[in-house]
Amino acid sequence: MATSNIKDTIQCDIHTLWAIVTAVDNYTWRSDLSKTKVLNEKQFIEYTKKDYPTTFTVTMIEPFKRWEFDMENSRIKGHWIGIFTQKDQETEIDFTETVMAKKFFLRPFVKSYLRKQQAQFVSDLKKALL
Repeated sequence: MATSNIKDTIQCDIHTLWAIVTAVDNYTWRSDLSKTKVLNEKQFIEYTKKDYPTTFTVTMIEPFKRWEFDMENSRIKGHWIGIFTQKDQETEIDFTETVMAKKFFLRPFVKSYLRKQQAQFVSDLKKALL
């Protein structure tokens, strides 16, 4: 099992940032996705640019503070925790992802994959706010 964490401060108020991150049906700011599909209030699917699906199941919501979900596809299974903290006119984000590769040969690559995905997510988020 691999765990990766990214922390950053975003030049944005917490309400706007929360709205962008949690609006899974508005994925256009994400450079890694081709589409999303909302299944119900607690589940959604994200599709990569190559149409590879990952299913997400929301496990906790504390509006403007914490968002958690389980995620799974044919290659990985894991959990994501997003913590949002208002700091004056900025928002501190603290995202932790714990993932287990389902296939033995993928295990050595999981941590670097997580770090790359997290960095891309934060980069896309900052661009969306410009």
